[in-house]
Amino acid sequence: MQQRLEFAKQIALEAGKFTLPFFRDASIVVEQKADMTPVTAADRGAELLLRKRIEEMFPDDAILGEEFPEKRGGSGWQWILDPIDGTKSFIHGVPLYSTLVGVRHGDESLIGVIELPALGERVWAAKSVGAWREGKYFDKPVRAEVSKTKSFGEALLLTSEIRTFQKQKCSNVFDALEAEAGLTRTWGDAYGYALVATGRADVMVDPALSIWDAGPLLIIMQESGGCFSGWNGKQSIEVANAIAANSILHAETLKICQLSSQ
Repeated sequence: MQQRLEFAKQIALEAGKFTLPFFRDASIVVEQKADMTPVTAADRGAELLLRKRIEEMFPDDAILGEEFPEKRGGSGWQWILDPIDGTKSFIHGVPLYSTLVGVRHGDESLIGVIELPALGERVWAAKSVGAWREGKYFDKPVRAEVSKTKSFGEALLLTSEIRTFQKQKCSNVFDALEAEAGLTRTWGDAYGYALVATGRADVMVDPALSIWDAGPLLIIMQESGGCFSGWNGKQSIEVANAIAANSILHAETLKICQLSSQ
């Protein structure tokens, strides 16, 4: 695991650097995928870089990424990749996008990296190693820990896009959460989870996400002292929606989501 951890951090950094020349480039072409989400040459190129590096280093490991077909492997290890999480932020020149690398063995999430290229920052974790924050503003890695906020009425609540609640036919869930929260902002995608894991925000809720969105999140939240689950309470990266928070706020958020979605 240690070898894969160091490698995961290195290739996330490399892929993140790959995206920077495309960032705020007015000539970048934005295409629409079949699911009507945007994609660019930066997304595809960064994932190809990640895949090439993994295949060279760990040829028997499986790879699951957002932009290309799944590669099966025989080692029991699987890499879960999102080359640009927050493509909408990326194409609008907002620096809150990230490169995500998750690693699991069997069904157990063991390694997670959130690389924030335009911010020069990353949050990473590994099982029994802790969660850490590092980057150009830090002399050395700093332990990442969730906030100690105990009241939802004092909490900073984050989500990625309010309209997604409408698309998922659960607008009443967002309305209930916003009514109870101390403050609500849409500093979302994986950046929102990074804020929660480092104690700068208290709760992150998404009404929809894919496995490559969640790949690094479970282990990062667990190792930072928090909780990550679907609205059904399942602690897994294979969930259709998500809640991340410290244990007290997670329980309260889960209750609101479940009661409001009935």
